[in-house]
Amino acid sequence: MHSLPGIVAVGYINEAIDEGNPLKTLDTLLLPNAKIRDVDPARAQHYQDVLHHAKSQKLMDAECVSKVLWLDEVQQAVHEANLDEDRAKQWAMLVIDVNRCLEEQKSDDILSVLKSYASNAQNVIPECAGRYYEALVKAKEIKSEKVSTEGSWLKLNLHEKYDYYYNIDSKESSWVTPKSWEPKKSWLMGKEIEDIVEEVTVRYIRDKMWSASEDLLLCFQATSSGPMLREEFEARKSFLHDQEENVVKIQAFWKGYKQHKAYLQRQQTFAGNVDSVVKIQSWFRMATARKNYLSRLQYFKDHKNEIVKIQSLLRASKARDDYRTLVGSENPPLTVIRKFVHLLDQSDLDFQEDLEVARLREEVVTKIRANQQLEKDLNLMDIKIGLLVKNRITLEDVISHRKKLNKKKGGEMEILNNTDNQGIKSLSKERRKTLETYQQLFYLLQTNPLYLAKLIFQMPQNKSTKFMDTVIFTLYNYASNQREEYLLLKLFKTALEEEIKSKVDQVQDIVTGNPTVIKMVVSFNRGARGQNTLRQLLAPVVKEIIDDKSLVINTSPVEVYKAWVNQLETQTGEASKLPYDVTTEQALTYPEVRNKLEASIENLRRVTDKVLNSIISSLDLLPYGLRFIAKVLKNSIHEKFPDATEDELLKIVGNLLYYRYMNPAIVAPDGFDIIDMTAGGQINSDQRRNLGSVAKVLQHAASNKLFEGENEHLSSMNNYLSETYQEFRKYFKEACNVPEPEEKFNMDKYTDLVTVSKPVIYISIEEIINTHSLLLEHQDAIAPEKSDSLNELLELLGAAPSVESFLGEGAVDPNDPNKENTLNQLSKTEISLYLTSKYDIEDGDAIDGRSLMIKTKKLIIDVIRNQPGATLTEILETPATEQQEQDHAKDMVSRAVMDSRTPEDGKQSQAMMEDAQLPLEQKKRKIQRNLRTLEQTGHVSSKNKYQDILNEIAKDIRNQRIHRKLRKAELTKLQQTLNALNEKAAFYEEQINYYDTYIKTCLDNLKRKNTRRSIKLDGKGEPKGMKRAKPVRYTATKLHEKGVLLGIDDLQTNQFKNVTFDIVATEDVGIFDVKSKFLGVEMETVQLNIQDLLQMQYEGVAVMKMFDKVKVNVNLLIYLLNKKFYGK
Repeated sequence: MHSLPGIVAVGYINEAIDEGNPLKTLDTLLLPNAKIRDVDPARAQHYQDVLHHAKSQKLMDAECVSKVLWLDEVQQAVHEANLDEDRAKQWAMLVIDVNRCLEEQKSDDILSVLKSYASNAQNVIPECAGRYYEALVKAKEIKSEKVSTEGSWLKLNLHEKYDYYYNIDSKESSWVTPKSWEPKKSWLMGKEIEDIVEEVTVRYIRDKMWSASEDLLLCFQATSSGPMLREEFEARKSFLHDQEENVVKIQAFWKGYKQHKAYLQRQQTFAGNVDSVVKIQSWFRMATARKNYLSRLQYFKDHKNEIVKIQSLLRASKARDDYRTLVGSENPPLTVIRKFVHLLDQSDLDFQEDLEVARLREEVVTKIRANQQLEKDLNLMDIKIGLLVKNRITLEDVISHRKKLNKKKGGEMEILNNTDNQGIKSLSKERRKTLETYQQLFYLLQTNPLYLAKLIFQMPQNKSTKFMDTVIFTLYNYASNQREEYLLLKLFKTALEEEIKSKVDQVQDIVTGNPTVIKMVVSFNRGARGQNTLRQLLAPVVKEIIDDKSLVINTSPVEVYKAWVNQLETQTGEASKLPYDVTTEQALTYPEVRNKLEASIENLRRVTDKVLNSIISSLDLLPYGLRFIAKVLKNSIHEKFPDATEDELLKIVGNLLYYRYMNPAIVAPDGFDIIDMTAGGQINSDQRRNLGSVAKVLQHAASNKLFEGENEHLSSMNNYLSETYQEFRKYFKEACNVPEPEEKFNMDKYTDLVTVSKPVIYISIEEIINTHSLLLEHQDAIAPEKSDSLNELLELLGAAPSVESFLGEGAVDPNDPNKENTLNQLSKTEISLYLTSKYDIEDGDAIDGRSLMIKTKKLIIDVIRNQPGATLTEILETPATEQQEQDHAKDMVSRAVMDSRTPEDGKQSQAMMEDAQLPLEQKKRKIQRNLRTLEQTGHVSSKNKYQDILNEIAKDIRNQRIHRKLRKAELTKLQQTLNALNEKAAFYEEQINYYDTYIKTCLDNLKRKNTRRSIKLDGKGEPKGMKRAKPVRYTATKLHEKGVLLGIDDLQTNQFKNVTFDIVATEDVGIFDVKSKFLGVEMETVQLNIQDLLQMQYEGVAVMKMFDKVKVNVNLLIYLLNKKFYGK
């Protein structure tokens, strides 16, 4: 009988034979279920031919019921095909050796060659060796006479059905006609050689037989008794012929008698040796069984690889079935859950990966904060150097700022940003409880987004922006893992919905205003996490635009006109007669201007298409968080304004995705790290204008705004804008098509309860204190209910501490003269907080249903590992054996070793650790008690044998696999982010070096200039101070005439003569004391900082107040100070 898999294999093999495809036939022969032995892939064609012939013969057999080849028939055909190969090779060797013997005239070797390969070697007679050679030589000569050209292939025919080809040079063989086949025509083939040998042998035997008969007859005839013997022989032969029946009967009786006698003797022998016979039979049976066993064993050894493969396939198939049951079944059985429960264990690899993730996350957060501070300082340095160009007095301020940068670069930054994992332990013991409360506070803020959402809108916008950039992003570790990104998105969503609900009165408010949450979302996604996305999205096309030196896009008719006039004057060397100042309409009257404008528009359309295609084709590169917030924005606006059209909603989405997120990066790619810039390098005005023109067109297209009014000259692009808007519309609509964060990150409000490691944040002491102060300040608005969890925690913490009280006594020497600076520096120190919930799992009767469910699951997992059973009820009711208790104890010891390696703050609660050490029977009793409690609360039911809790365990197993997968992805992402941050830090250091060189050059120049400002240099080349200049005195009337003084509150102009101002330069560079006198009586003194004045000038502040009542012109005041004190 054939097994089911064997029958399937028979079907596949016969189907392949009928199709006539040798390769498919070969594949079916190699099927494991077929078990066909000795299959050689090189003989595929011959297997096809032999199997097809065998099946044809079977089909022609009318008596045969089955019309298919069964496995034993297929095996026989394969065996015959293999034998054919061997025979064909023997024939080929025979042909080669015989023909070479003939060509080399080796007559002595012909006999050995024929005997070696001939199928009937006994027909080759040694006495005929010479005759064989002569006959073969003669036949070859006759055959060679007709040959002019020949190849190297031999063609042999087997069974008059199959052709076999063999190349005598390359030793190739084939059952299919070779492409380069050309026969060896001059050689004798196998059939010809066999016929010649047979003919010579037959002739020789016939000659010998006739000669032997003749001698015998002559011998007989020579004797005298010959005639008599012949007569007797003939008479006897005639008698026997006549009595043939009787002779046969006599012979039959005689043979029967002899056989009967032998049988009786044999029977007697067996009867007399029964014990020996039984022993011989048993030995024989044993030998036969042993032979079969050894044969089977040897078969297994010979096919070890195949057996291992089959076993692995069976195990994999079984494991797949079990896993499908675990994943897909609504109620997976306990037997399946037990097979996968080991996946919940924390292996060494899990432990190492968790540590690596924590380390990288800490480095990323620290590096982000360090880079942000460096960027701020560099921006300030850039402004100071720009102001230095306008006013030389600020050089010492620039040098002071440079020292600060160099300190950060040289190591001070490492002190300020040092994140000590042991920071909590370094604090005094009595502060431990306070820090634990802070951990619970920040956990509550992190997991309940409503508090922070309300707090954001309680603060002024400038203060809330700083709060978001520091505390909020720090609280979520800049979304450095899946959990924190999920929670940050929940905060964004809650805050955005709150802002739309309370502050948006019209649909267009989102576009025309500057919503706090939108600004926060864009800032976050353009920061360290989203920067790489923008680079991938825009860098190639932006770099192409910048690198195209021939690209000129200028869509301003007036600018095109002026450039054209300048070109004419440059070419002619004469002043143009054309007017210099023209309006847009006047400029467009000139054909040259219109032609240049059309060329620019064509270039603009071409380049814009490239940027658009890059954006449209890269939807998957957009950060998930940004797309989700776009979805929330669209839905929230639609919910508040149900009459808003789809186009209006998509324009708002476009305002977020394109205008706020992408557009600034296109206009200023150097400012958003879209392209790599060297220190001191910058984009020129033409490149900037090209990028700005592209951004302007895309901005109009994204908002479906046509060129009208002052842009009427670009109206030819309106059709293009409409087409582009349709592309953007599809893009914005698809961008909102994303799953919810719970589905994306596979998280819910219970995720933290089943996660082994606690969440950790890295936050400075100053940020902790500031957050505490803000919460207390706005406590009534954030948590109006007295019973609110936040109020409880704030009550435990009390008033916001100072840095010194937070650190505890002894942290700073009270006699330290630099105590304030030391405390300020310590406030920047980051500490790691392991966040925990104040309402975590506790022991006792106060456990809620969900917590008790988690605790019970852990106990069940420990039990089902060591005690088998079909159902949970069966396991709980069956006593554990001693061996099972021992196995369980070993498992718990191994777990204790693993737990000992876990950081203190990451360990489980003491109650759960104590439960884990209980013996197996005590655990089972505790499980039964817990299950009864859970059944009363409706979490489980004994009617379905507590299948609900088993389903929860199955879910945990699936989530653990997803967690490991996400952790590996997070490791990769963190490493990529850290590399990008290091590159950015290296760029900032390069800028610091560049500024260093610039400032040193300024100092060198100052050495060589003899101005009224005298700067002394010490050995290090740094300025030490300047000579005191004489005071300058002005009346208010004089300053009013100069335009410096604009007015004095509550004082008429005719009274200005009674007011005088003395301006005195202090020892500090750039600092001036201004003393006011009224009627000679000194009234007030204020201090002016030239750096502050320059900063106001930079920010566009034209008027400032001194003494809270004197209005002065900032620009003219700077001019006055420069003229009087610096000789400018």
